[in-house]
Amino acid sequence: MKKLLTMVVLGAAATAAHAQDKGNVDTARDKVAMCIGCHGIPGYRASFPEVYQVPMLGGQSAKYIENALHGYKKGDRKHPTMRGIADSLSDQDIAAVAAYYSQQKGDTQNNPLK
Repeated sequence: MKKLLTMVVLGAAATAAHAQDKGNVDTARDKVAMCIGCHGIPGYRASFPEVYQVPMLGGQSAKYIENALHGYKKGDRKHPTMRGIADSLSDQDIAAVAAYYSQQKGDTQNNPLK
């Protein structure tokens, strides 16, 4: 079990390092378009299936975003819309989106495609 966990951690670190490559960040621009509708509105709250405070993603840690998306994908985090979105992303997509948002400033979140 320890060996498997070590392999997973090393694989995640390699994926995150690879996502820092500018090509992946540029590729993420197409992927983040689906995020803007909720995560691009300051103070937005989603009300399905219950009320959620929707966080702004610009400037968040890449690791936080990766962990959150993997958590939705595994079902550890409960939100049906986010689970569907996370399920549609490959591990490489998740790393690229996380790298993209980690390089944004919080105040550019309203138009992350700039």
